[in-house]
Amino acid sequence: MNQSPWVGRVVRGLVLLVFALFFFFPLWSMLDFSTKDFVTGGRTGDHWRALVENDQLRRAILTSLELAGLTVVLMLTLLLPTMIWVRLRVPQATRLVEFLCLLPLTVPPLVIVVGINGVYSWVNYFFGGSPLTLTFVYVILVLPFAYRALDAALSAIDVTTLAEAARSLGASWLVVIGRVVAPNVVSGVFSAAFISIALVLGEFTFASLMHFDTLPNVIVLLGKGDTGASMAAALATMILTALLLIALSLLDRRRSERN
Repeated sequence: MNQSPWVGRVVRGLVLLVFALFFFFPLWSMLDFSTKDFVTGGRTGDHWRALVENDQLRRAILTSLELAGLTVVLMLTLLLPTMIWVRLRVPQATRLVEFLCLLPLTVPPLVIVVGINGVYSWVNYFFGGSPLTLTFVYVILVLPFAYRALDAALSAIDVTTLAEAARSLGASWLVVIGRVVAPNVVSGVFSAAFISIALVLGEFTFASLMHFDTLPNVIVLLGKGDTGASMAAALATMILTALLLIALSLLDRRRSERN
């Protein structure tokens, strides 16, 4: 017995409504808490104004954004050419590369921090004690997720045929990787960038244990003295991350429409 079309639409609508409530009700609660004046019982914008006036928070936002950008650039620079080269020249090493990229998932962040502290004495020696040196750690953190996104994009095209066609026309391997294969996996590049940005902007353990003031750390510090400002900062971070991801998504969609 066939169901009426409106039944399916109603079910889908109810499911979407449930998910919307599940995701947006906590956000509304955060907004309610961050605008509540616990003395008078009314509403106040003092906590949100404090975010604009807090120099430490502004520096932390800029640091986290810089870390996100540097992590995406370094991750793509290292991972994308490597994956393309392995598929074209040494396909037997695919499993090894996959194992190395997925390995950070099996090691707790605390263990990674303890193990990498000795290495970071040399990193600080060569690059200084800037929080931006966390880029090297964050690249390791995002490898498993970025690898899956790029691997799916590469599996969707015939890399070997594209490379052979380009090589037959006299293209070098650098041209094959950078101008033939890479432009065909832009969707995977954007997906890897989405995941990396979201992870870096929300990462707390590494920055905290290595004593760097990134956005999540400053939000925690704010919460110890002003819970309303901490809640406002957390909500603002979520909105900022969502806007960044939406902007990247629109950029990817506009590129796809041009093609």
